[in-house]
Amino acid sequence: MIESIRIKEGLKYLIILVTFLSFQLASAQLTDLARLEYTYLPKSKSEDSFDRFRGLINYPIKLKNDAYIVIGGEYSRIALDLEDKYPFPTSNFNRLHIIDFNLAYTFKASERWRLGAKITPRIASTLRRSITSDDLFINGGVYAINDRRDDKSLDKPYRLILGLTYNSTTGIPLPLPFVSYFRRVNQNWSYNLGIPKTNVKYFFNDKNIVQTYVSMDGYFANAQDAFLVNGKTAENLSMSVIVAGLGYEHCFTEHLVWYSYVGYTLSINNRLRDKDRNDVYNLDNDNALYLRTGIKFKI
Repeated sequence: MIESIRIKEGLKYLIILVTFLSFQLASAQLTDLARLEYTYLPKSKSEDSFDRFRGLINYPIKLKNDAYIVIGGEYSRIALDLEDKYPFPTSNFNRLHIIDFNLAYTFKASERWRLGAKITPRIASTLRRSITSDDLFINGGVYAINDRRDDKSLDKPYRLILGLTYNSTTGIPLPLPFVSYFRRVNQNWSYNLGIPKTNVKYFFNDKNIVQTYVSMDGYFANAQDAFLVNGKTAENLSMSVIVAGLGYEHCFTEHLVWYSYVGYTLSINNRLRDKDRNDVYNLDNDNALYLRTGIKFKI
């Protein structure tokens, strides 16, 4: 019995760890120069719901010898509409704000390999009053990319990304490894294995693409107005989601893309946490529909 509990706890923290690692890499690839996106999770068995507006912009500055500095930022406004009855006031954290400042450097290390590094100071908070040190986080990573997607000599072009990332929201003071692998099988099919997203795509043509996918999403933020719940102090909010579904992309041009995803969550961990990130209270964790749409301008 005790061993079973330990395994379950280990799996729970592994999911949380991998989720936050995935968020760091998702922004670290910096393939999107601009993006506007809306996400919505309606809860079928609850009055609660979650929606998020997100905007991103990155500006690459070309240097000598095919090197680049990339500066940019990302803002997310998260609305938590908690209409169920809870033993504490929910108005203190019904709006969360996540602000990232990106600074990256990338250069060609050889004919096939490109190296890069990125640092991302982050503000993640309810922002109901002045910013404090508890609202600030530091993320970063180093990456090696072998991108041969445009290599005409290959029958099956591919891209391999190897990296080490650090994310202060995981609570683990060590760099964590990352591997992602993409391959174009033929004119109509491709697949990507990795985190934060694994998918299989079918290309009707250059403009219309459908896919099946499994991906991760979520957030971690400081609640500036800490409060007591069952004798414990709740100071942070977090949600990690694993979702599977179908997606569609329409390419207006080579770089301008509209996308839409419909899915269903396989797992939700929606929690209040104390200053040491220990669980204080579980919010609604029932699985639900997952809807996301947006438009992006990519490299």
